[in-house]
Amino acid sequence: MSRSGLRLAALAAAVGLIAAACGSSSKAGTSSGASGTAEPTVTIGVITDLTGPASNTSQFTPDGIKAGVALAAHEGYDVKYVMADAATSPAQALAAAQKLVQQDHVFAVVGLSAVFFSAAAYLHSHGVPVIGADYDSTEWLTTDSMFSVFPYEDFTKVSTSIGEITKLLGGTNLATLGYSISPSSAATAKSYAVSAQDAGIRAGYVNANVPFGTTNVGPLVLAMKSAGIDSIFPVTDTNTGLATIVGLRQEGVDLKVPFLAEQNGDLLAGGAATMEEAKGVDLVGLYAPPEMDTAATRELASYLRSADGVTTAPTLNEYMGYLSVDALVEGLKKAGPNATPAQFIQAMLGITDYTGRGLLGSPISFAASGRGDSAPCTFITQWTGTGFKLLPGTHPYCGKMTGQKV
Repeated sequence: MSRSGLRLAALAAAVGLIAAACGSSSKAGTSSGASGTAEPTVTIGVITDLTGPASNTSQFTPDGIKAGVALAAHEGYDVKYVMADAATSPAQALAAAQKLVQQDHVFAVVGLSAVFFSAAAYLHSHGVPVIGADYDSTEWLTTDSMFSVFPYEDFTKVSTSIGEITKLLGGTNLATLGYSISPSSAATAKSYAVSAQDAGIRAGYVNANVPFGTTNVGPLVLAMKSAGIDSIFPVTDTNTGLATIVGLRQEGVDLKVPFLAEQNGDLLAGGAATMEEAKGVDLVGLYAPPEMDTAATRELASYLRSADGVTTAPTLNEYMGYLSVDALVEGLKKAGPNATPAQFIQAMLGITDYTGRGLLGSPISFAASGRGDSAPCTFITQWTGTGFKLLPGTHPYCGKMTGQKV
């Protein structure tokens, strides 16, 4: 099935998943040891943005969860799940968490939402472990019951990576954009600008107050053109980022380094029009792209194909959903049979070398100390219009923290 078809089908499929998962959740809340030949069973909740502006990318979360569940079964664990829609709304994310705890009695929660920060305190106060991705706010850094398969980042801290990569690829004047509703997006836009300046190039335009999901970027484009930028990193979804890149090109701006913070599958998900508009765009990802053709990338492709019929490049949320379930299994293995949520949390805190099954550029430590103190390694691929090209020296590219904050 094509990615454009998957985009339309995903939300309809998610509705079915919700009903199916809720119908199979009678044992929710405990991790059981094997009895005879029975697999250890655990029920988890998944909070993601199936609707609202962030659904553009989060709608693929169910695919990743399915692949992870298939992987878990291969590892000897029966993982059941209940999908909950955060709807890109802080209030709805909290309501989803409350339902998963009070009605579904889940053992743990996977958090893959742009507004997950609004549910974090509630889940922590009820002793519910959380696995997911540190891309919404800073609660992942300070809450010891939360474990991120997205490299821990303190978005207010500056690393050398983006400035150095921009310079390496020929950029001399970088623009950055961030969403006002997302603390991580806004702070990252500011920190990337400082990174550029540290690398000896200009940060000619910085805007951390962009409305979430907007494609009304005309005024932004004109301001960037006036600032003389030749590179751009929109810390946004594909809709906003690509609309800005297209607008700049239409205004005659020669973009030497047009970044998008996406995995390859996110770009392909837009269909033919998006692929045409995105020629020459450099994709910045935290997971190894399929073009590296490693055992890890082949394994993920195999589980996506067998679990949900996905045959195209993985999206970011498919990576994160898959690895969230994998990290859950790693914690269950370390915690042992019949573990309580509290015991599971302690087991996770003892994992200091999580490699994401080989998909990460450098290992993640789930320990409570040191989160956000190191720069994540990134992978850069360029969309040529017909395929993805690995850019030399960036697979992965690992920068350093500068000690600065924004």
